[in-house]
Amino acid sequence: MATALANAYNRLFDREDHSAQPASRSIAPRTESTRVRAFANEDIYFFIKRIDNSGVVRVSDPKTRRVCWKLIGSAGAAVILLIAVLLPSAYSLLAGYQIQSLKQEQSRLVDEQASLELLEAQMLSPARMEQLAKQQQFIDPPAQGVVYLNKSGALAMVEPEDSGK
Repeated sequence: MATALANAYNRLFDREDHSAQPASRSIAPRTESTRVRAFANEDIYFFIKRIDNSGVVRVSDPKTRRVCWKLIGSAGAAVILLIAVLLPSAYSLLAGYQIQSLKQEQSRLVDEQASLELLEAQMLSPARMEQLAKQQQFIDPPAQGVVYLNKSGALAMVEPEDSGK
């Protein structure tokens, strides 16, 4: 396929007369039209030398070390100062959220208490008590069966009945 395309390209754009060439397959002489144009910077040669720095020892500079530690210390102090400045506002913001959640919980508990008090009032109403007494067949005790306690503050004492008299 590539050979067919190359031949078609040569037939279309090559202006030389190919009819005069012999039928044998010989290599065509190089002409100016068949040469590849020069690449950019192909005449430049790059020599690469391998560098081995394993034998080189770095000289320590105590002044540089001191400067680095001062920079680390000052950056740490700046961070601590920034946190100290921003901490109260962050705490007040969180406290505001907590206050709002507690207010919502208080309103929910007040509503729940009101509904429970209403339910208690319905359960302890005299009409409900009479209805329960009728369902369970309670009867009022006779007047002679009611025992009143002494109002002097002493505890009531139950006297045993005489079984022999």
